[in-house]
Amino acid sequence: MKAVPVARSLTMAAAVAAFAMLAASGPGTRAGIWPWQTGLMLLQWAAWTGIVAGVAAIGLLAMAVVPRWRARAWVPLVALCFALAAFAPPYILLQEAERLPAIHDITTDDEDPPAFVALLAARQASRNGAAYGGPAVYAKQQAGYPDIKPLVVATPPRETLQRAIDAARAMGWEIAASDTASGRIEATARTPWFGFLDDVIVRIRPQGEGSRVDVRSVSRVGASDIGANAKRVREFLRRLA
Repeated sequence: MKAVPVARSLTMAAAVAAFAMLAASGPGTRAGIWPWQTGLMLLQWAAWTGIVAGVAAIGLLAMAVVPRWRARAWVPLVALCFALAAFAPPYILLQEAERLPAIHDITTDDEDPPAFVALLAARQASRNGAAYGGPAVYAKQQAGYPDIKPLVVATPPRETLQRAIDAARAMGWEIAASDTASGRIEATARTPWFGFLDDVIVRIRPQGEGSRVDVRSVSRVGASDIGANAKRVREFLRRLA
């Protein structure tokens, strides 16, 4: 029966194609080969193609109980592995997106969010703009990330500013400006897979003999950051603390 070998070949081709779309989605976007919308679309196609290939592979494996169709049974098994590898990351990402609040702007101070100066033009030119979303956004932040709060440290502002610059560089941020007089750092960070640009501002003010550190991290594109900005703020404050 020639249909089984053909089905094996098509299933393997679909599974490999799904994995290739997954593997290309992030690096291609990061390298500027295609826009970020295409990268996200490739991620979706990888998941759906992986599902189809996975179902077909399971069917072919089930058919392997028949002796005459048992030859080359490793083909659907390998195809199933490729299909699962293509489907799993988008699925996990989707679960995270559903679990976390659909916001892209995280701040430790909702009443007086740190404002961009050096990066203001870049923010205004981006899809998400520069303005903070207000109480509605902060309510979602509190529901999803209640631990994001200002940090108070014992060191004076000037010393804290230098420590903040060191921490930002250690995290791979590209520092756009640092102002000792106003206690401000502005920087841009890239997400690991897609290379999305997120802008960060760190504000340091005197508090007693020490300093209060506020941070705001905002994505340039996308309604939801799937927790990327909150994770960045947490890591930065952890390094300072």
